[in-house]
Amino acid sequence: MKKATFLVLAVFAMFVFSSVVMAADGSALFKQKCVACHGADASGNTSMGQKMKIKDLRGADVQKQTDAQLTDMIANGGPAKKPTHSFKTKGLSDADITAIVTYLRSIKQ
Repeated sequence: MKKATFLVLAVFAMFVFSSVVMAADGSALFKQKCVACHGADASGNTSMGQKMKIKDLRGADVQKQTDAQLTDMIANGGPAKKPTHSFKTKGLSDADITAIVTYLRSIKQ
């Protein structure tokens, strides 16, 4: 019984730790790749963001999108194939993109 309890706790701890690490990686990637246009707080309130009318990533219209939609937007530029968002061709891995999506989910307004 003690071994089973320990095993369950160990698996749970690994899951929690991996989620925290993924969120941290997503935050770092966001800072590297997204802050210039979207701002440190993801509001789009930057000189570039205001000029280009960049969406507030914390807002309901972005947050209501599915993970698949956000992944497509980051990886491939979404339905419009925006070159500024084609991060898959710019070297981000699937895991990197998933980490950014996870981070975006954590910064809701």
